[in-house]
Amino acid sequence: MFTGLVQHVGSLAGTPQPTKSGMRLRVDALGWSHQPKFGDSIAVDGCCLTVVGSSNGVIDFDVVPQTLDVTSLGGLGDRDRVNLEHAVTPTTLLGGHLVQGHVDVLGEVLSVCEGVEGYRCRIAMPVSHASLLSPRGSITIAGVSLTIAELGDAWFEVALIPTTLSETTLGDLRAGCKANLEFDVIAKMVAAQLATSQVT
Repeated sequence: MFTGLVQHVGSLAGTPQPTKSGMRLRVDALGWSHQPKFGDSIAVDGCCLTVVGSSNGVIDFDVVPQTLDVTSLGGLGDRDRVNLEHAVTPTTLLGGHLVQGHVDVLGEVLSVCEGVEGYRCRIAMPVSHASLLSPRGSITIAGVSLTIAELGDAWFEVALIPTTLSETTLGDLRAGCKANLEFDVIAKMVAAQLATSQVT
């Protein structure tokens, strides 16, 4: 479990390499104070991955085909930047919202603009997931916990403050970019229960 509060930005140490079970992802933590151990969970751009090795500040992860199919990780290249967050503990301050690190869909950035309402980013999503969003509700983009500022039938907007732009990779987003989206876990649980009750 995570909070969606990015703790550090790392970058890929080389191009991801194919393995028998998917792909080996190597992330240069770039001076991150956290020292992960074998088996620890780290959210990489919002994807919960398990540490399989760590040496000289480089963290190794094995990524399975299903994760590659539904996230942006398979499209990363050498030196591409990624958001990092280690798993929370029962005593962690929950400053964001409950994030599982289970990416639901890939969104596509429609526009990024800065105007009288601040820095806004509009992202397209499948209409099938529209019921999981609500005005001022929570959304996780590339591992960053954010509040929905505006909502359309197949898109939503978030407002980004300068700190988020400078301390995460969201400042790199441009129209056409793909971004990992995780919808609020409570909304997903409610939707699943309603669907079950309608079937029965």
